[in-house]
Amino acid sequence: MSVPQDLFYAKSHEWVSLEDGIATVGITDFAQSQLSDLTFVELPEVGTVFEAGDEAAVVESVKAAADVYAPVGGEVVEVNGELEDAPELINNDSFGKGWIFKIKVNDESEVDNMMDADSYEELCPSE
Repeated sequence: MSVPQDLFYAKSHEWVSLEDGIATVGITDFAQSQLSDLTFVELPEVGTVFEAGDEAAVVESVKAAADVYAPVGGEVVEVNGELEDAPELINNDSFGKGWIFKIKVNDESEVDNMMDADSYEELCPSE
């Protein structure tokens, strides 16, 4: 299981990369491995405003569907349109090309409530 050290993590298995007030959000390697082969991603609309913890997207696999939550509050400024035709990007590169959406963060201190890589690894059961 890959857990990059430079990201922030939510208990609901989302990751955040924060740069210049914009949070890039995706699901973790652990989450995608639990879901198995992804077949569909329902992306949020650009311009939608979320509070931290709101349901923002849905990922569906051959096993199940799972909600993706906004780990921080703000306005969606970009979505990863490549996922519409290639949801498997999340399986293949969950921390890179498999990002789901970008959000202009209202309050950057919200990431202080998230976990670092070591804490997230402790949360996940060993395989």
